[in-house]
This record gives sequence, structure tokens and C-alpha cells, in this order.
Amino acid sequence: MTSEQREIWHNPRCSKSRAAKAALDEAGVDYVERRYLEQPPDAEEIRAILGRLGLEPWDITRTGEDEAKRLGVGGWTRTPADRERWIRALAEHPRLIQRPIVVTGDGRAVVARDEQSLRSVL
Repeated sequence: MTSEQREIWHNPRCSKSRAAKAALDEAGVDYVERRYLEQPPDAEEIRAILGRLGLEPWDITRTGEDEAKRLGVGGWTRTPADRERWIRALAEHPRLIQRPIVVTGDGRAVVARDEQSLRSVL
């Protein structure tokens, strides 16, 4: 990925993901599309994206998903000691990852669920 290029972690079935991808297209931004349900990130990639986002794994976990409910993540504690448990869950169940995530070539990343966040990386 070049410093001008973006990467979008995308789920084409998600309206927020489709809207972010359309905004990138409309802005003429060069990007790589990663359909993260088909190409799930491993734990190392999740740690890296969390570092770029400046967030913790529970911040990007879709706790309302059926998989999250089956795993019981709503009852998990959110401490540094629990961080790896959350990361493993995201790696093993990528559907739990909040979307879309847009990564820039210069190291920034945002969960681009709203227009303001998306604009920050265009």
C-alpha cells in the first residue's frame, strides 16, 4: 500500500460499508478492498489495526451479533488482561469486527461508520 492508497475492510452486505466504498469511489481515492469475511485478519493484523485506530478490541466488537451473544462477550470484562481474549474472538469470528475500517497509507485508520470519520481519511 502506497502513502496515497487506502485499504477498506469491507462487507458488501453492510450498508455502512457500501456507503464508505461509494464515497471512496466518488472521491477518486485509490484503495484496496479487503472483504474481511472472506479474508479474515489474524490476531497480529487485529493488534496492528487497533494500534492504528487507537482503540481496544472491545471498541470494535459488534456485541449485538448472534455470534457475540453465543460467545457471551457482553459479559466479558474489558481490562488489559482480557485484551487477548477479545482479539482471539475477533480473529476467529470476523463478523464481530465493526465495519467499515479504512486504513491510510500513512498509518491512520478509522471506523468509517459516519460521514465525519470517513471524511477524515479522504
